[in-house]
Amino acid sequence: MSKLIYIIVGEPSGDILASRLMEALRRHDSGIRFTGVGGETMQALGFQTLFPIKELSVMGFWEVAPRLPLILKRMRQVMVDLKAQQPDVLVTVDSWGFVRSILKKVKNKRLKIKTIHYVAPQVWAWKKSRAPKAAKLMDRLMTLWPYEPPYFEKYGLHCDFVGHPVVENEQQTGDLIRFRSQHRIPEKCTLLCLLPGSRHSEIKRLIPLFKEVVARLQVAFPDLFVAIPAVEAIAEEVEQAFADMSAPHFIVRGQEERYQIFGACRFAIAASGSVTLELAACGAPHLIAYRFSRLTNRLVKWFVTTKYANLINILADREVIPEFVLDGCREDLIYAKAWELMQDSEKAQEQVALAKQCFTQLKPEGMMPSEKAASVVLEML
Repeated sequence: MSKLIYIIVGEPSGDILASRLMEALRRHDSGIRFTGVGGETMQALGFQTLFPIKELSVMGFWEVAPRLPLILKRMRQVMVDLKAQQPDVLVTVDSWGFVRSILKKVKNKRLKIKTIHYVAPQVWAWKKSRAPKAAKLMDRLMTLWPYEPPYFEKYGLHCDFVGHPVVENEQQTGDLIRFRSQHRIPEKCTLLCLLPGSRHSEIKRLIPLFKEVVARLQVAFPDLFVAIPAVEAIAEEVEQAFADMSAPHFIVRGQEERYQIFGACRFAIAASGSVTLELAACGAPHLIAYRFSRLTNRLVKWFVTTKYANLINILADREVIPEFVLDGCREDLIYAKAWELMQDSEKAQEQVALAKQCFTQLKPEGMMPSEKAASVVLEML
C-alpha cells in the first residue's frame, strides 16, 4: 500500500513550505498520500484538511488566551485522527507552540509514528535552554538556516539543513500589464504593496497603522495605487478593514498574483516574517513593521536575545531591511523611511542587491531546498 504522510501546518508561511514539500515528494513517488492539517496552497494540491488553519494562526500571550479552549479542542482532534490514520511519518511544520504539544503527546503515548519537524524552534532568539527539551520530542529536524543544527545536534537530535524554499522564487517577475487590465491600475502610477500579516491579531494592530502611513504617502505621491495581498482565510476581513482607505487599492488573492505584485511594486511595507524573503526574492524594496499588545511587547523585550527581528538582517548581521518593531513601530518613522526609499531608487535597489546576496546562505549543496527536504522525508520512509 502507498505510504501515508501526515502533515500539520498552523499558518500560511508553513502552508507554502508544506506545499513545496508535497510537490517535491510527488515528483519522486506519485503514489504518496497526504492528510492532516493544512492551508489553502496545500488544498489546491488536493490536500484534505481536518480543520481550517486560521483557527491556529495567532501570536502573543494575550492574543492566544481567548482562543485556548478551541486550540485545545483541535489538539485532541488531531490526536484522535493520528491514531485512526496511523501514518508512516508525521511532518510538523513551524507553529512550534501548537505542534510541540502534539509531538509531546505522540511521544508520551508511544505511538509508533516517525516524526520530523520542519523549521527549527527559534531557541537562538528566545531561550537556548529550550533546545534539549525540543530535541527529545522528535526523531529528526529540518532547518531553514545553516546556523541552527548545532543548537540541537549536541543533544543527539539528527538535524538536516535543507535551506529555505523561497530561493526557488528568484525567477519570479511582475506582470504589471495584466494587472492594469484586471485590477484597473492606471498606466502610470506609484504601486505600493501592503502586507499587514496573515493572523487576525496582526491585521488588527497593523492595518490602522498602515492606513495612516498611506495617507501621508498619498500626499507625497498623488498617483499612489495600493495592492494588498491576503491569504483567503482572512481576505474578507482585510478587505473590510481597508474599505475606507482614501488611496485607490485592491486585494490580491492567490500565490501567483502575490509574486507578480511583489515583482511589479515600487515599494512594500510588510509585517515581520518570512514574507521578507519572498519580497527580496522578487526584487521588491521594502521595510518591515511589527508590534504586539503593550504587555506582550514588554515580554518580548525581556526574552528575545537577537539584535535584529528581520531574517535577512540576521543573516547579514546588519540592517539591510529597515525594521520598525515593538515601540519603534510608529507611523512617523515608517512613513519617513518609506518616503526616502520610494524617492531614491538607487538606494532601494542597493537594498535588493544586498538582500539577494544573503540568499547564497539559504541553499543546500547540490539541490533545491524543497528537493532536499523531500529527500529527508523519503529517507525516513
